[in-house]
Amino acid sequence: MRILGIDPGYGKIGYGVLDKIGNKFKTIDFGVIYTDKDKELPLRLYEIKQKITTLIEKYNPDESSVEDLFFFRNVTTAIQVGEARGVILVALVENKIPIYEYTPFQIKQAVTGYGRAEKGQVARTLKLLLNLKKNPTPDDAADALAAAFCHGNFRGVI
Repeated sequence: MRILGIDPGYGKIGYGVLDKIGNKFKTIDFGVIYTDKDKELPLRLYEIKQKITTLIEKYNPDESSVEDLFFFRNVTTAIQVGEARGVILVALVENKIPIYEYTPFQIKQAVTGYGRAEKGQVARTLKLLLNLKKNPTPDDAADALAAAFCHGNFRGVI
């Protein structure tokens, strides 16, 4: 099973692609989609949709794991991230990729065993679990890999 993990945002969108074979994971790719901060939000949202569609076409995932919105101090930022998340979900639906959503707490719990783990701990644990040469960076990419890993672990339970 191939899983596309996504950490939503509008300036940086993390993605991670994992294959789960039996009880083992194989890292296919991870990284960040950046949008041009000088563009207006509607153009950035369109760019996000196009780039997510390109990832789907490139990796042909069986399922997706998208991090749920949690908490933002800035309401404007929360709305913009919510809009970007909506565009990501539309791209997944258009391409008939099943969507599974997890809270940051669930994702951290699945990776580290502790739902309030710090980002550094999540990255270090992913390095060990996925047999990576170094901690996955930046944080957005690590979060997306963690979302994919979380789904792979919960997949047999849901």
